[in-house]
Amino acid sequence: MMALVYALMSLLCFIAYVWDKSAARSGKWRTKERTLLLLGLLCGWPGAVLAQQLLRHKSAKTSFQIAFWATVMLNVAGFLVLIKL
Repeated sequence: MMALVYALMSLLCFIAYVWDKSAARSGKWRTKERTLLLLGLLCGWPGAVLAQQLLRHKSAKTSFQIAFWATVMLNVAGFLVLIKL
């Protein structure tokens, strides 16, 4: 069940990064960074990592990367707590 949650949220998060990268290139309305971070926190971070690598999006912005990896650590910690219950 958790694998399905991570897979679906990762897909959603990847799509959000694609959408934001496209908007950045065309000067359109952007996805808020906190939305991208929240999607990552809510189990979508594997998709975010893939998008950052493939699209080269949000991978060089230090402040975003610090916040992003903090959300990854929070998600992993939460997952570890859940599997120990």
